[in-house]
Amino acid sequence: MRFISYVSKDGEGVGVASAEGYRGLAVGELGFDLAGLIAGGETVLGGAGERLSKAPVMAAGTWTLLPPLPRPGKIICIGLNYVDHSVESGFEPPTYPTVFTRFANSLVAHGAPIIRPTVSEQLDFEGELVVVIGRRVKAVSKDDALACVAGYSIFNDASIRDYQFKSPQWTMGKTFDGTGGFGPEFVTADELPPGCKGLKIETRLNGIVVQSATTADMIFDVATLIETLSVVMTLDPGDVIVSGTPSGVGLARKPPLWMKPGDLCEVEIEGVGLLSNPIEQQPAA
Repeated sequence: MRFISYVSKDGEGVGVASAEGYRGLAVGELGFDLAGLIAGGETVLGGAGERLSKAPVMAAGTWTLLPPLPRPGKIICIGLNYVDHSVESGFEPPTYPTVFTRFANSLVAHGAPIIRPTVSEQLDFEGELVVVIGRRVKAVSKDDALACVAGYSIFNDASIRDYQFKSPQWTMGKTFDGTGGFGPEFVTADELPPGCKGLKIETRLNGIVVQSATTADMIFDVATLIETLSVVMTLDPGDVIVSGTPSGVGLARKPPLWMKPGDLCEVEIEGVGLLSNPIEQQPAA
């Protein structure tokens, strides 16, 4: 199933894709937001999907898309997870995942603008696969890790490069307000190959392909990431893992290719969908 989160005059809601369009109900009527449905497990999520499939089609202009999970408990990002991207960034391919964080203030939905801040012009694109955790897990084995995945989505880990490299820790350049495109849909794991392995991932800037790879090229696949992270931290339902970007980022180009106001950036992952965000300038204070 393919779920969305949205907001309308009735507040936040959850929708499910159908042949006629999205069908949705307000959280107050459904009883849970999408994070709550995921936390309820496969039976609760599947039951909600069946109920939503009988709900009215959502009329155009009456609702606004949100990130699938607007307020994740954790947003765990993985850097340098494709060999060619590690090399173009000036790093040796890692033997242990490079981990940093984002926060919910940075998230924007499909169709909403990614914001270039006033303090920098170095706004870069990074198309990535999102992994959404479906059950509480600690110190899980790689063999059992994929059973903990509820589903997948798409991310544009838009980065402010000069702020990213002000220190050895990258978070300051990775969580500016309005820089993390996320969505449009949460796709349940049963609709995709195990671990989303072998899917084409492509980023386009103004219609021109700037990144193209396959998720099979990840250094650390989804199961390995979950195993490694869960040694350190308990992963909870609705936690998000942003699994890394392939080569082709703007930083590595000569001259660098930065996103600017008026641009359109699209990230497409085979079977998962298409995330599209225009670029806008942060208004002057």
